[in-house]
Amino acid sequence: MKIFILISIFCFVAPITSCNSISKNKNDTNISKLDASDLYGQLFAHIQMAPLFEDSKYFVDMEPLFSPESINMASQKLDLNNPIVLKEFVFKHFAPPLVSESQFESNKKDKIEQHIQKLWRHLKREPDTNVNPASSLIPLPYSYIVPGGRFREIYYWDSYFVQLGLLADNEEQLFKDVVKNFAFLLNTYGRIPNGNRDYYRGRSQPPFFSLMIALWKDRFGVKSALEFLPALQTEHDFWMSDKRVVQVEPNAYLNRYWDDFEKPRPEAYKEDINLALEAKKTLKRPMEKTFRELRAGAESGWDYSSRWFADSNVFASIQTTSLIPIDLNALLYHLELQLAEFYTLSKNNDSANKYKILAEKRKNLINKYLWDEASGTYRDYNWKSKSISPQLTIAMIVPLFTNLADYNQAKQIEKVVLNQFLKPGGLVTSLHNTGQQWDAPNGWPPHQWMAYAGLKRYGLDKTAEKIKDRWLMLNKKVFKNTGKMMEKYNVIDIHLPAGGGEYPLQDGFGWTNGVFRALQTSDNSLKHLF
Repeated sequence: MKIFILISIFCFVAPITSCNSISKNKNDTNISKLDASDLYGQLFAHIQMAPLFEDSKYFVDMEPLFSPESINMASQKLDLNNPIVLKEFVFKHFAPPLVSESQFESNKKDKIEQHIQKLWRHLKREPDTNVNPASSLIPLPYSYIVPGGRFREIYYWDSYFVQLGLLADNEEQLFKDVVKNFAFLLNTYGRIPNGNRDYYRGRSQPPFFSLMIALWKDRFGVKSALEFLPALQTEHDFWMSDKRVVQVEPNAYLNRYWDDFEKPRPEAYKEDINLALEAKKTLKRPMEKTFRELRAGAESGWDYSSRWFADSNVFASIQTTSLIPIDLNALLYHLELQLAEFYTLSKNNDSANKYKILAEKRKNLINKYLWDEASGTYRDYNWKSKSISPQLTIAMIVPLFTNLADYNQAKQIEKVVLNQFLKPGGLVTSLHNTGQQWDAPNGWPPHQWMAYAGLKRYGLDKTAEKIKDRWLMLNKKVFKNTGKMMEKYNVIDIHLPAGGGEYPLQDGFGWTNGVFRALQTSDNSLKHLF
């Protein structure tokens, strides 16, 4: 069991220093709550490495029945190498996580719209009160929606796509509550974590908060939307602080994904240890470096894809922090434009001009470094090798979604989408079938919506409608056969389920429901983007 002793020192290794810092996040100290790997040390490592549970996330979502100190004390004389004894100990000292939506029974006779409207009630969580301080849950003051299945908490980028559906179904108060929870997280922690669990505190997710505020402004007016200006500013401060910034030229910066910690993810502990050991053996890479790359990949939302691999067939070659992602930077462009608009409305012309200049500068840098004229697409940029990524992915459509591309670029991207990415069931995420869930043959709801909306921006309606029709058809087909809405779909062979990744196919499912309803009501759902 020497490996467990080794793992315990990985939490606080000094970070890499490749990128220039612009500023420190003023609220960094507010994310210092310990996670289960810190609280339970060797006990935690043995539980996860045994493993006692098929899903590594299960244990970190369990509720401790006693204080961590007393649990650790009780485990002192325990035979940690005996899985039977260990499991008995766990169930005496921890309660299983609640999964209320497991009680939901779908009715195949329902129309899919009725099914989704019923599901909002089952995916809804009330404000978190009287939360056990040793629980992994970060309490939220307002109601929120969880995706479903193993995902028992709110998730950042999922929530924008959920909100599209909430508004389509006139769930206005629930929409407002979700936005206010994210403003609370920004104001309290200086960031929106990946999800409201302490093991997610070292990272965020693709920054869709400005899109949420655009939805709010369209639905409820400018005056109330302006109340979120401080939160929007904090969001920008977070992304422009410390290691998430890459200097590409003197006084010129773009962004990458990152995580504050160099240790295994508690919710995927065994998986991270095993991959880090493989990378150490085959690539001579320090284990903490692999942990960082995995965590940064989780911040991207694309966990995982050959998009992040140096060798598209080798997971252990993951190099997320070496890449400047096109989707992240296109979303930050939208955030900067939103800040410029809101400062203008607030009569703060100096700040408005500052963010107009920053947005234009970012747009020019994206087109200089991330646009590939040869293939007619946007690609990620490897700032270490100073080269464009060889990987083509559906992330190329995000600059259309945020109105960053010009019309000629949009037409070229449309051609690539039609010729290479559009499949019988919608858009595939990448062109590689690696067994990773963000690769072929899978298609995911967010990209169907962003491609549809992005192409509509440029008047490329025919292709947009093809994507919409194929995705809705596939959702309806699977629902008819199973009575469920899935997290992701096999868009290449529409007779097979999706697969790959660290966990089984999940149903529920928050963002699938939201995108389905948004595409059905697209005339209204698109208004916040135009």
